[in-house]
Amino acid sequence: MTEEPHTVDSHHHFWDVSRLEYPWMPPGPSVVRRNYLPNDLEPLLDEAGIQETVLVQAQQSLEEANFLLDIAESTDFVAGVVAWVDIQSPSVGRDLDALMQRNKLVGIRHQVEDDPDDDWLVRDNTIRGLREIAARDLAYDMLVRPPHMKHVPIVADKVPDLRLVIDHIAKPFIKDQVISPWDSLMNDIADIPGIHCKVSGMVTEADHSNWKVADLIPYVSHVREVFGMERLMFGSDWPVCLFAASYREVLNAAIEAIGPMTAEERAGFMGGNATKFYKL
Repeated sequence: MTEEPHTVDSHHHFWDVSRLEYPWMPPGPSVVRRNYLPNDLEPLLDEAGIQETVLVQAQQSLEEANFLLDIAESTDFVAGVVAWVDIQSPSVGRDLDALMQRNKLVGIRHQVEDDPDDDWLVRDNTIRGLREIAARDLAYDMLVRPPHMKHVPIVADKVPDLRLVIDHIAKPFIKDQVISPWDSLMNDIADIPGIHCKVSGMVTEADHSNWKVADLIPYVSHVREVFGMERLMFGSDWPVCLFAASYREVLNAAIEAIGPMTAEERAGFMGGNATKFYKL
């Protein structure tokens, strides 16, 4: 018998709105403004055939970092955590070392898309902090939008040992069906040796109430062409995706938008590439 490929959702979140503030959430009641914890996700993973996950930060504090690591240590299906630290802080090295005493820390992320400084990624103190991450062999998740994409090759040049992954295919303007200059910027990013890209977070960039897979295909086809299947990984972006789609709908849309895959390509996309990249 051949062993079934290992499956990994490379990108999802948990949060507790009674414990922490999440400034990115829209004001007032919404589908995301409630607690989402392991018991909410586990049946969805079982139904979708997903065995393990990477849990990604959704709030920028060390309190949230430890909250996520607490969850990971008590949740078998969470294979790794991408947490937040203040990368520009003089204490970033000590903060990273403290978090690395915990199990399952695999990467770091800053919410670049929400930062008021569009050039945050290339500031000298950011580069210093990213070098501290690289020195500890942690991955770095790039949460960027098209205006920030020009900075990614600069970061890679200044911190060549940093393992990089682009979240949510860099959030192109899917709703408006605008592909340029996102496509040419993505060409430059894909030229970076070893950089990966998450096929995730797309439905929330489309028309929430009226999106279809055909809206996603031009963007997914492009990242497949420039990265190759060996550097792409599936991520649900659950529960943020619930603005536009269920967990299963997101999974089905990603697979359909990618198009035909060999068994080896599918095994990589659905888990193997994330396992290797994050060293799960």
